[in-house]
Amino acid sequence: MESVQWPELHLDDWSPTQATLHRMTQIVGKTRLSLAPFENHWWHCALYVTVRGLGTSPMPYADGNVSVEFDFSKHLVVARTDRRAMRCVRLENKSVADFYREYCAMLHALGVDVRMHAAPNEMAVATPFADDTAHATYDPDAVHRWWRALCNVDRALKAFRSGFVGKCSPSHFWWGGFDLACTRFSGRPAPRHAGGIPNCPDYVMREAYSHECISAGFWPGSAGSSVPDAAFYAYAYPEPTGCTVARIAPSSAYYDTAMGEWILPYEAVRTASDPFAAVGEFLESTYDTAAKLGDWDVAGLRSARGARAVPLHA
Repeated sequence: MESVQWPELHLDDWSPTQATLHRMTQIVGKTRLSLAPFENHWWHCALYVTVRGLGTSPMPYADGNVSVEFDFSKHLVVARTDRRAMRCVRLENKSVADFYREYCAMLHALGVDVRMHAAPNEMAVATPFADDTAHATYDPDAVHRWWRALCNVDRALKAFRSGFVGKCSPSHFWWGGFDLACTRFSGRPAPRHAGGIPNCPDYVMREAYSHECISAGFWPGSAGSSVPDAAFYAYAYPEPTGCTVARIAPSSAYYDTAMGEWILPYEAVRTASDPFAAVGEFLESTYDTAAKLGDWDVAGLRSARGARAVPLHA
């Protein structure tokens, strides 16, 4: 069997595509936000890694269910109902405005009409989807590489999640930040979050961070930030004293003061002799450090079975 591949992933190679796809995932994510019953910390609106791309899972509508999935192998967005109806929109070089129009028409043809705030969240510039003709790039090879990376990250986060018996999110994709994440909770209330995220109501962040948490995940980088390329991240809310100077593993990981997070560059993982082990070290060491500094019940929250190892081979 061939070893699982961690593809090259540099933001400069696909930045226009990433910006377009980010907005497309928000459109689909807002569909789930509109249709799915509320779950704490907004878990009901996240997307999930699938064997084809990213999907919503079943969403109730009328007296049935509908699901929407990004297929990054055939480069389609596919909507299916439990009545065997199916429609699709092709992913290709097209504007966000055109995609939004075609997407809404696809859902309408299935009898699904969704009310959403039709503009991006968590972005400084939030051009309404129907008016966005500036973002219109789709590189299928780059998207496929990113999705393959997400598949590996999803495996690693699910293995990490298995070592915890407390309240913990699934491994899920946040379309606001365009990141895949898993969050553990201590069970104690947290200080009121200050909010202040661009084009995101403060009440959203206050619900998301209503309880103490330690979160870890992966995102493809952000131009102009202190971490411009793909990286794994981890942070605690509230952050206990000592995180900035704590030693964590592996040696390529560090604390980024501008982000207020621990960072492990994706390139360091991709080129490691054992990428899954490197990710596991990062996830475990950042959690252990933050949990001990934050006076969590580390022993009581640890699963008796421990984190399940992820095989190096597919």
